[in-house]
Amino acid sequence: MSLLAELYEFLSARKKLWLLPLVVLFLAFGGLFVLSQGSVVAPFIYTLF
Repeated sequence: MSLLAELYEFLSARKKLWLLPLVVLFLAFGGLFVLSQGSVVAPFIYTLF
């Protein structure tokens, strides 16, 4: 959790808060790909793309 707080402080200090949704989106897609590897759900996830 401290990593997320530090990232938020960095973005707010540099006035780059508009990048926060992009970072969240990349993390969500990365987590989706990691969880879908070798899973039964993988064929259903790949049909979304």
